[in-house]
Amino acid sequence: MGESQFSALLTVVVPPIVKLVADWKGNGEVAAMEDFYRSDVYAQLSDESSKMWRLSPKTIFEMYKQEKAEGRFDWPEECS
Repeated sequence: MGESQFSALLTVVVPPIVKLVADWKGNGEVAAMEDFYRSDVYAQLSDESSKMWRLSPKTIFEMYKQEKAEGRFDWPEECS
């Protein structure tokens, strides 16, 4: 996948995750987006080679929540 195609894919994948973060944190979508973009989960998601973009928004959100709670996150079994 080319870089522009991957960037376009992220514009589809990220908004539902940000919505889940905003609903969970209750602090609005802009703050949720900023926090998500600073996370290690987003760093992995934005690396095409991680293939994380194939996971559901809910799964990625659960990884984000784990990172916030524990300072780390586990990769789902389907990524192994």
